[in-house]
Amino acid sequence: MALNVKVGLIGLLDMLKFANLAKKREQYINSMPAEEIKADYPINNFAKAMHPDYQPLTVDEIIDHKAAGAKTFIFRRSDGKPASYFRAGQYISLKLPIGDSFVTRPYSISSSPKQALEGKLAVTIRTNPGGFAADYMLENLKVGDEIKGSEGLGSFFYEQYRDAKHVVALAGGSGITPFLSMACAIRDGIEDFKLTILCGSRSEEVILFKDEFDKIMAETDKVKVVHVLSDEQKDGYENGFITADLIKKYAGDEPYSIFICGPEAMYRFVDKEVAKLGLEKKYIRQEFLGATKTVWEHEGYPADKKDQVFKLTVKQGPNETVCDCSANEPILVAIERAGIKAPSRCRSGECGWCRSRVESGEVFIPAETDGRRWGDKQSKEIHPCATFALSDITIIVPGEYY
Repeated sequence: MALNVKVGLIGLLDMLKFANLAKKREQYINSMPAEEIKADYPINNFAKAMHPDYQPLTVDEIIDHKAAGAKTFIFRRSDGKPASYFRAGQYISLKLPIGDSFVTRPYSISSSPKQALEGKLAVTIRTNPGGFAADYMLENLKVGDEIKGSEGLGSFFYEQYRDAKHVVALAGGSGITPFLSMACAIRDGIEDFKLTILCGSRSEEVILFKDEFDKIMAETDKVKVVHVLSDEQKDGYENGFITADLIKKYAGDEPYSIFICGPEAMYRFVDKEVAKLGLEKKYIRQEFLGATKTVWEHEGYPADKKDQVFKLTVKQGPNETVCDCSANEPILVAIERAGIKAPSRCRSGECGWCRSRVESGEVFIPAETDGRRWGDKQSKEIHPCATFALSDITIIVPGEYY
């Protein structure tokens, strides 16, 4: 059946106007000056301030903790802007040009978030025998030097909807740094929870931030620090190691969460002790462990691969680089040693910032630092920061542009 549609004069004019719309639009565009459109959007500016591509940082002050073999580097924004705000407990990834290499290293922020509003933040670095970036910073970084840093990263911070109101922190060595930031945030009224820190050290002499914590405890009753000395017995200190019984002693009867940060050896001991407490999994939080330094000790690692050196081919855009890669160290280390700019942040296999694809070859990934998604595992995606070569391999690595 035919459909008759009557179009009135007004409707006809509307149709003609619509037909000429593209032509009129083109005429209007051509009549405008060829100048850059400048606009200032407050919400975009706020987002960029909170999550910058990077922060230009200048070393403003260096505090030497000689007895503890550590230094605190206080940075200020080189451009005079406030430092990117962060949650107490987060880390910052620093980009360091060392010789012909470009390396990144994550360090927990040891200062209060309040200082970020003044344009400053601090990291504390301890001597790391055989370490590359840590020793370089301790020996070479001086006041006035400039480096680049990320925004505050990671999820190792207090969350009231997930964590108990009382946090029992287990710290070892430089693992005390995120808890100093948390203690400062509690003192400054930024965070609101009770924090009990069990801090393991070899002796009283090497305790890091003892004076700082004593001062904080004098200013707020929400922070308590218990020092545990493994190599000496002294009044006012616990002796031995951080055990389940010691945790129970200071946790009390109220519900509590466990936060853990320290070296790899500490994790292996403390994990077994924490398991005895019978806590729900959500109440046990750990800072990133970092890539293992003894991959050959992990279950499933083929023993005959230890100490071998393989050929690593790195494809990055149109560039292709071949370099040596030791089976004993993460693939990312070999990439950086070759002078290739590769993205990385957590260096613990979790954040996925360094995500790359294996084109050929075999690799080993320890289960405890395998933070890949299910789909990535199926498509041979890896996190080079926590992946080890088992043969000659070829990988496709994304670019790093800052």
